Amino acid sequence: MRIMLLAIALVAVAACSDQRSGDSGTFTLYRNSVVAGIARVHVATFDAKDGGAYNRENCEQVAGFYSAQPGIETMFWCEPGFFRQEP
Repeated sequence: MRIMLLAIALVAVAACSDQRSGDSGTFTLYRNSVVAGIARVHVATFDAKDGGAYNRENCEQVAGFYSAQPGIETMFWCEPGFFRQEP
């Protein structure tokens, strides 16, 4: 089951486009750090041309998959737009 969830997460990440036509419809997956809990670490950017709802759903699914892994102490979350060091 764990391998299947990881495979789905990787497929979702790979499905994202590399084109940057603006932040419209783009979502970015972040995580914090066990060592520095307030850190914003970039995990993935979801900017497929299928639109914002599609990108948000994929980002939230991957965040859920990572969070559900046994022993994971970091938090994962999605924000609209491309990667930003600070909110």
